[in-house]
Amino acid sequence: MFEGFTPSDVPGPGGALHTLRGGQGAPLLLIHGHPQTHVMWHRVADDLARHFTVILMDLRGYGDSARPAADPAHLTYAKRAMALDAIAVMRHHGFERFQVLAHDRGARVAHRLAADHPSAVQRLLLLDIAPTLAMYRDTTEAFARAYWHWFFLIQPPPLPEALIDADPVRYIHSVMGKRHAGLAAFAPEAMAEYERCARLPGTAESICGDYRASASIDLAHDRSDVAAGRKLVQPLRVLWGEHGAVGQCFDVLSLWRERAEAVSGRTLPCGHYIAEEAPALLLDEALKFFTTEPKEIP
Repeated sequence: MFEGFTPSDVPGPGGALHTLRGGQGAPLLLIHGHPQTHVMWHRVADDLARHFTVILMDLRGYGDSARPAADPAHLTYAKRAMALDAIAVMRHHGFERFQVLAHDRGARVAHRLAADHPSAVQRLLLLDIAPTLAMYRDTTEAFARAYWHWFFLIQPPPLPEALIDADPVRYIHSVMGKRHAGLAAFAPEAMAEYERCARLPGTAESICGDYRASASIDLAHDRSDVAAGRKLVQPLRVLWGEHGAVGQCFDVLSLWRERAEAVSGRTLPCGHYIAEEAPALLLDEALKFFTTEPKEIP
């Protein structure tokens, strides 16, 4: 995987951030979701690199990036802090302004990145999320059952950490395997990487820190934006899986139109893991969005 990409560890505000760089052209940052790593892009990265300079990063707490200790106020894993990691990564690679393709937790980081650094983010394509504040606010029984890990991971320490550390591979199989496509959606070499990184020391504490931040400090930042009437000013494209809980439980486009000025999007015939379940459809969408004027996109 990722032949022709060059790995490097970039200094970040919370420690080293693992990155890969490949291709040439306009810069495009790819940010993964939970409980995965940059490897989730392995089915689309080579094709994207034919059109863009592609930068892949492991979020803090994930993959081979640093796992800084969480703090009681959840500032360490606030999406505002993780957005600063993304800025550090792109500046290290020589880019002050760039486009973003992000999935799941990475898409929540991308939302905050675009909100806090509008001059840095040109456009963003987000996969299978609605705004965090709306998803907590509008939680239903169906969503709580499908996204049980949202509520498990935010429980006070050390219980979630202890249960995950007892069998990290079982945890990621439970999260990923119970979705629409099951574990068959993932290439063996990709799953081996997810399993390896789940076993790294500090992973359980980091992922719990990520989710606890989303249920606390991140909501405070979102509420502040809403109260001030601040919206994303960049063109925003959102895609979600027909068989995923996000599209089934939320009106994705309406919720994003509350938070952004220029939104388009649609559902795709797949589940949550779009980049691995429907890579050809994602590539088509990404190339249209990142190379065509937004007004020409249906």
